[in-house]
Amino acid sequence: MRTASFVLSAVLLGAVLTSCDDGSKAAAEAAAKDLSSGLSSLDVSHAALAGTEASAAQSQLKGIVAGLGDVKPTVTSGQATTSNGTTTVPFDFSWELSGREWKYTTTAEVDQSGGHWAVKWSPGLLAPGLQAGEVLELKTTAPPRGDILGANDAQLVTERPVKRVGIDKAKTPASQLDSSARALASLVGIDPAEYAKQVAASGPQAFVQAIVLRDVPGRTPTDEQIAAVPGAFALGGTLPLAPTREFARAVLGTVGDATAEQIQKSKGELNAGDQTGQGGLEAQYDDQLRGKDGVTVLAVNQNGASSQGGQASASPSPSSSAVQPRALFTAPAQAGTPLRTTLDPKLQQLADDTLASVGPASAIVAIRPSDGSVLAAASGPGSNGYNTAMLGQYAPGSIFKTVDSLALFRQGATPDLKVQCTPTLTVDGKNFQNATGYPEDHLGTITLEDAYAHSCNTAFISQRDKVSQAQLESAATSLGLAIDAPQLGADAFMGSVPATAGTTEHAASMIGQGQILMSPLSAAVMAASVQKGGLVSPRLVLNAGEGEQATSAGAPASATTSAIQSASASPAQAAAKPITPAEAAPLQQMMRAVVTSGHAGFLLSVPGAPVGAKTGTAEFGSDNPPKTHAWIIGIHGDLAVAVFVDEGGLGATISGPLLTNFLTKASQ
Repeated sequence: MRTASFVLSAVLLGAVLTSCDDGSKAAAEAAAKDLSSGLSSLDVSHAALAGTEASAAQSQLKGIVAGLGDVKPTVTSGQATTSNGTTTVPFDFSWELSGREWKYTTTAEVDQSGGHWAVKWSPGLLAPGLQAGEVLELKTTAPPRGDILGANDAQLVTERPVKRVGIDKAKTPASQLDSSARALASLVGIDPAEYAKQVAASGPQAFVQAIVLRDVPGRTPTDEQIAAVPGAFALGGTLPLAPTREFARAVLGTVGDATAEQIQKSKGELNAGDQTGQGGLEAQYDDQLRGKDGVTVLAVNQNGASSQGGQASASPSPSSSAVQPRALFTAPAQAGTPLRTTLDPKLQQLADDTLASVGPASAIVAIRPSDGSVLAAASGPGSNGYNTAMLGQYAPGSIFKTVDSLALFRQGATPDLKVQCTPTLTVDGKNFQNATGYPEDHLGTITLEDAYAHSCNTAFISQRDKVSQAQLESAATSLGLAIDAPQLGADAFMGSVPATAGTTEHAASMIGQGQILMSPLSAAVMAASVQKGGLVSPRLVLNAGEGEQATSAGAPASATTSAIQSASASPAQAAAKPITPAEAAPLQQMMRAVVTSGHAGFLLSVPGAPVGAKTGTAEFGSDNPPKTHAWIIGIHGDLAVAVFVDEGGLGATISGPLLTNFLTKASQ
């Protein structure tokens, strides 16, 4: 519960208008309008007030709204009416209290005072039926937060038991505070000196939280170990959590206390101590997941008890504290709406586990080609919380030869096309060569399929004059690259393929370098489009917009629910021509050849449907030898997967085993 009080005195505010004093209706309405404007801005310091000095009234007004922070009402006055010699004007009030609107109308009596029109004030003007000496008390109740669900509505993020571990200063002798704080910090694995400072700086009755632990079987430290530290306690509770700390963390985000910045941006919907989304889907869909606070506005006597029968208690008796407050407004809490996603719990956990020991930034994305569902989007520990899987922007290297091949097919080529694979190739003074370890027995005149299977860079660069940069871009969009992903419902980078390029840049494009950029998500989309034989548009969030979804105070303002890249889409990208089954068939054949005769033979061990693949190694930076990104894409039945490791060496040797592990266990 949070409580804010508005103290209304017996003598409230008056307003005087210095214009017409002839008793006209227009003058009465003008006086009321001036007052409503002052109340809306919470500034009556310059008003001419009847019966109260402006300074006293302003001080009184500040006291009334002090508990609301920056919240101000919207107040408008209506038309004046006269009955039996009395002129009245309605005042319409609207308050935004923790995201709930409290609207009501009061009636003000307007009369002449000292030759000028003024409003006659009473407590009932500011709230319905309010009496002198009463206090308005605001109580809010947080609603249950909506779960994030996965495939078949499996609970991904839901309330799970936790233990809040910390030092209770009220139950710890002052002489033991420092030693207890340091001992507890060492026990739970946080900085002892820093935690000791936090404990010392907190109030004498404070419970100073050190850490929140998942309350699962086998948890360490145990309650007994914690209790052995003088003054330390483990308080039970629940928090919205995923199955494990690492589970799709970069995609899902977390839930935590609202920051000062989030509170400021929320326009009154968030207050100190509220739980809100921190990153990922939890932040992007916070409005939908968080629901609406329950709000009650009570009228209570300023001495702590409500008035009886509308009469204020001048001298509260011992029994007056038992009188129930009088509710003026109630809005029940609205539970958050669950967010449904396509993530498959088994595959997501498998992807996270597969990357658990990878040092550099890394990612695995798995998509179901038949409907575009994102089944897993994992970013490894080396990503340090960044969503490498969906937002990473990296040169794709040779996996982009899939785009080259489609562009060549559209110019009449076939997998049997004879091409020249030379050790090196120079274009306008720029020397290109094959990856380290390229087999010498596949040099010379070979087929396009063989060049794809063994990833001959020079063979593909030699075909640069047969496809323009614009045709490469068109082929890329046909496979889902560099175009919007309108069904995704989450922030993503879908790739960047320029429509124009110089001679050497175009040659670099043929091997996925130069200005070509992809994310692991877009690489998986490309593979999925080949496997489907049609353009795949990825989807992750299934019910965006239920509840009141909008970018919340906690969400990044720059993101939309489609591709971040799409804002700069060219006309060719906007008019993407989807790949056809006939065009996909030879690509599927060539991806299979990478496994059966190329350098991804390790995938032959994967059980089930035949596996197709393409490896990629992309150089970057100025080191000698240069660092490389390691890629591999794979197709296996109704599954398309992309694996990426930054600074990873060769795609076949670094990312290949990760894909093998993932596909093998996914088949079990």
